[in-house]
Amino acid sequence: MNAEAISLNEKEVKPVVDLLNDYLANYHIHYQKLRGCHWNIKGQNFFTLHVKFEELYTNAQLTIDEIAERVLTLGKPPHSRFADYISESSIQEINTIGLNDLAMVDAILDDMAKLIELERELLTASDEASDDGTNDMVNRFMQFKEKNTWMLRSFAGKK
Repeated sequence: MNAEAISLNEKEVKPVVDLLNDYLANYHIHYQKLRGCHWNIKGQNFFTLHVKFEELYTNAQLTIDEIAERVLTLGKPPHSRFADYISESSIQEINTIGLNDLAMVDAILDDMAKLIELERELLTASDEASDDGTNDMVNRFMQFKEKNTWMLRSFAGKK
């Protein structure tokens, strides 16, 4: 399959696919960080954050699948090796063992800010390629992160 099978221009969609694969790499590192935070949370906020991190990583897992399937829909293979995710992601791995609860929240907020930045780039690129399917999908993902950014910032007492 290629992009023309769904009435998109192959050349115009190439930047979208490249950005989607970059987004996929970043999402995988973010997902694993969420898992680490969920597994290693300790302290007074354990019950609140343990549940929240699980909600976020469950959502991230579904999002990752949708991103990869969108790349396939556009006729290209999604990245699928951790080596690619690590080398291409601007989101960095962290060691969550012994990390305090608010530092975990800050790390997740940093990831979300980077993912929202990538989503805005994808919205522009998909709009330029007339790729409404990608645009709609990414907009949905961004709205979820914007809301959770507000919630986590409120939890941590940030403006």
